[in-house]
Amino acid sequence: MTVSLEMNLLREAAEEAARAGAAALEPFTAARRELGVREKADRDFVTAADVASERAIRAVIHGRFPGHEILGEEEEGARLATESPLWIIDPLDGTANFIHGYPVFSVAIACTIGGEPVAAAVLDVTRDQLYAAARDRGATRNGQPIRVSGCESEKDALIATGFPFRRMHRAELFLKSIEEVLRRTSGVRRAGSAALDLAWVASGALDGFWEEGLGPWDIAAGALLVEEAGGFVTDFAGGRRHLETGAVVAATPAIHTPLRELVFSIQGDGV
Repeated sequence: MTVSLEMNLLREAAEEAARAGAAALEPFTAARRELGVREKADRDFVTAADVASERAIRAVIHGRFPGHEILGEEEEGARLATESPLWIIDPLDGTANFIHGYPVFSVAIACTIGGEPVAAAVLDVTRDQLYAAARDRGATRNGQPIRVSGCESEKDALIATGFPFRRMHRAELFLKSIEEVLRRTSGVRRAGSAALDLAWVASGALDGFWEEGLGPWDIAAGALLVEEAGGFVTDFAGGRRHLETGAVVAATPAIHTPLRELVFSIQGDGV
């Protein structure tokens, strides 16, 4: 099997799995079924919908690739440090939004090899927009190529972030970052789904994004989208440990360095 063909097969599997996860979510929204909300940690929720979506996703991946490992948010699975093909999945990114009926949530799927994402899909469920990418094959939205914006000036940039609700002891540092980003750019947005924020950077709707305290399932798929769309993705220190640290900066080539340096100067490495 050629590398190109293998990447395409992995991307197709990611797309199929994202669609399966979204289909599993649909009964909980259309029929207003009991969500069975449970608090995993302070202000960190899981519902029956999350669990149903993850099981549907796992079924697709195991059906196509029985020997591949899976790291999911809601069920026990493989660890991040593995050289084997590893699928990193978020069955419902934006659970709090989903619970409240706020229409911003997604399903995010990534396949990594040696710790690097090589295929990915992020499905914007309420808009039915499927973002997908394969390493060195570009990124798409509903099958059409996407690119990061051409923004080159901080003052023109629209930047997204996420609130560190799991890390309130660092809230003061985060608020200082928001204040400085607001001073230097055209605005800051907070939608509540990191995977979608990254997809929107990839498609040019946003010019940059930063957040700390994330899980690898929040980052992996969207990070590949951004890179394949021509953007840069690093941790706060400028390295490649964002899946491990949970601190990520993604942006257009011109915006990435000033945004990263600003965030790092205030929040440090975010760990």
